[in-house]
Parts: sequence; structure tokens; C-alpha cells
Amino acid sequence: MVRANTLAALAAFSSLSVHGFDLDVKSDDSIKSTASSIASVLVGYYNGNETGETPGLLPEPYYWWNAGAMWDTLIQYWQLTGDDQYNGIVSQALQFQSGSDDRGDFMPLNQTKTLGNDDQATWALAAMSAAEQDFPTPENTTWFALADAVFNEQVVRWDTASCGGGLRWQIFTFNAGYNYKNSISNGDLFQLAARLARYTGNTTYFDWAAKVYDWTTSIGFIDDEYNVFDGADTTQNCSAVSKLQFSYVAGTYINGAAYMYNISSGDDQETWKTELDGLLKKNLDVFFPDGIATEVSCEERGTCNTDNLSMKGIFAQNLLDTIKVAPYTGDKILKVLSSSAGAAASACSSTGCSLAWNGTETESGDGGVGPALSALSYVQGLLVGKAAAPVTEATGGAGSNSSGTSSGGSGTSTNSTGSGSPTSSGTPAPTTTGNAAVALGSTMGMGGVAAIMGSAAWLLL
Repeated sequence: MVRANTLAALAAFSSLSVHGFDLDVKSDDSIKSTASSIASVLVGYYNGNETGETPGLLPEPYYWWNAGAMWDTLIQYWQLTGDDQYNGIVSQALQFQSGSDDRGDFMPLNQTKTLGNDDQATWALAAMSAAEQDFPTPENTTWFALADAVFNEQVVRWDTASCGGGLRWQIFTFNAGYNYKNSISNGDLFQLAARLARYTGNTTYFDWAAKVYDWTTSIGFIDDEYNVFDGADTTQNCSAVSKLQFSYVAGTYINGAAYMYNISSGDDQETWKTELDGLLKKNLDVFFPDGIATEVSCEERGTCNTDNLSMKGIFAQNLLDTIKVAPYTGDKILKVLSSSAGAAASACSSTGCSLAWNGTETESGDGGVGPALSALSYVQGLLVGKAAAPVTEATGGAGSNSSGTSSGGSGTSTNSTGSGSPTSSGTPAPTTTGNAAVALGSTMGMGGVAAIMGSAAWLLL
């Protein structure tokens, strides 16, 4: 059940009569203070650490993946601001939801009816963030092991029986959307593999990341102009691609391409730079009209639903990761990050945040977890210039995996070689974020299902 403060926030923003936070985008103290205020709002929607509640889960109307995205946001909050007050609930949440057995694969039994490949990957990416940021180590496992277990399971699900490859949206045949392959499920696997490749130096991950990206472009989910589209129906062999565009979907490919650029060299690095530059330019144009982050599929029409509300915040997190591993992108990203952060802060108060940051009034979808997560992502992102690059197994501390190995199905990450691999030493190319301001140069969840006219494409609703 939605708690009283959730309902209060929704009511407070139905008319958008908000006295927002006064953010000075050039002051670290102002940024940290505003981020702290918004983080407090975000965590206020969570009650899983209370007696009788389930650790890691948000109350209705939120889905399992919404919670995973929230924990990832708070890991980034700690890394950027240094405020560790939420680390305990984040660690408890990730460990409790990692699974109902000893596999640690983020497939808890109580989520079977709604658990898709993209949902599982959201939690794996949060675990990957914990590993890369050297988040305090969990009990009886490592953050790397939790992320790697998901990778190993998902590559076994790679399906060549339809569309020449790709992951289906849903894991289980009985869930609506099983006959749909979407860009977010495949994009999250691409990003996860690329980040695991950098973290370990293991070329198996790198090769899988390249394989997923090549399939995504060949099937038309990413077109020649670097638009990223939603997905296609397997019963039609993915012949009719839904042209819906969501910011976080584009973001996961930008992030993955940045990591692939970081760990490549020579001609391979130039290839990934071309992909990264193309994705970045096109999608900054699409999702930052007038310089303000906008979920273009729904926001201006006031039709955003619970899942849509978090998307541009996750997009921001992907852009921040991009700066960390490809610092030359900093100038371009920080320009829109700064303008959006100021607008986001002005749309927040101590009772909640609105999704509308560009002066466009909407009546639906304001308040709650998504707008607070999104606003926090942009505000705290202003501190990225002083953030360290993600650690690796070799450079991390107590939170790192000491063995350098992984286990699991046929995708097991044993050492391998191959073309287009990371630098010859097996370690990522050195990256220092430094001051990024002056650096070089479906759809997730089971929030609902709908048929698109003319095809059986499934959307995130």
C-alpha cells in the first residue's frame, strides 16, 4: 500500500505549485545540500527496513525494478557526495533481493510474475556500481559475483531461434511480453558485459558486449542515425520495429559504448568512439529539447506512468558514467546536465518533486519516487568532475572480488582471447576523470502492456 507521504507528494504536485530548492550549480556546498534534501525525499518513500516489511522493495505502485534503480542512484549519491547515511539500507536491499537461493542471481521467487531480463539486469547494474565504486563489501559474497551471476544466466538465454539472436523481454513463457525482443533488455546486457570487461580485463565479456551491440544495430533497434528504438515482435521475426524512444534505453547504449571505448585501443577504440559520439549527439538532441531533460515519449502530453518517471534520471546516471570513462565527452554532457539540474531543483521541495522541469504543466505522473530519483541524479551529477574513475579488480579495495574468476552456465567467464579485445595487458586503458568541465575537448518492468497499432509490440506502461 502507498504510504501517506507518497499520496501527499502526489497531491502536492498535481497543480505544480512548488517553491523549489535554490540551487547554485557552481557551488559544491549548494549542490551537496540540495542533493541531500532530495535524497531525503527519495528515501522517504521506502519502508522496507521497517518491522514487517520486505527489505529492498518499494511499496505500491512501484515495481521491483524501480527499487533496483533507486539503490543504484543512492550508490552514486554516496560516491559523489561522500554522504554514507543510506549505505546500510542500500547494502541490505541488494543482498536481500539477490535471490532466494545461493546463486545470488537477482531472481527472487516472489518476483516471478513480473521479472523480465531488463528487471534482473537493473539490479545487476546496481551491484556493478557497488563493485566499481568500492562500496562496502557485503557479507558472504562480492558485488562482482552478484553482477556476474546475472551475466552468466542472460548469455545462456541468448535466442537465435527468432530474429537471429537477442534476448527476449521476458524470461518466463507465461509472462506477457515473452514474444518481444526489446532494446532495453539487450542494452542492459551490453552495458553489463562492457563494465565487467573493464572491471576484470577478461575478453569474454568484451566479446559478448560487441556481439550484443552488433545484433542490436543489425536488427534495426539502433538505426543509421543512432536513434534507439524500443523493440520488435518475435512472431514477425522482428521485421517491424517499434519506433518508440525512451531516454534510459539510449543511455544504456551510450554507457556501454563509453566503456568499450575505454578498454579498447587502436582501430577498435576509434570504432567505439564513432559509435559513442553518434549515440551521444543524436540522443542529447532528442532528450534535451531546449537544454532540459525531457522524457519525450510522454512528458509533454502528461501521459507518463510510474515506470516512465524514473527514465531520465537513469539516463543521467548513464551519462555520468560516460564522463568517468570517456572524459572527452564531459563538456557536451555537462552543458545539458547543468541546465537540467537547476530546473530539476526548482521542481522539488521537502514534500516531493515534479517531473516537469521545462515549464510545461502536466496533470498526470507528478510526485513520487521517479521524479525524486530523476532530480537527484541530475543535481548530484554536477559533482562528477571531482569523482574518481570506477575501480577495477586490480585497483579496488575491500569491496573487490579477490579471485578474479566467475562461475555459472555456458557463459562462464574464463580467460579468452579474440579480436577487438581490451588492451594487450588485459587491463583497461587508464582513465582519470579529473575536472570533467574542462576534460578533453520497453522498456523496463511489467508496469503494463499495450499493443501498438499494426504490430504486437509491447510497451512499458
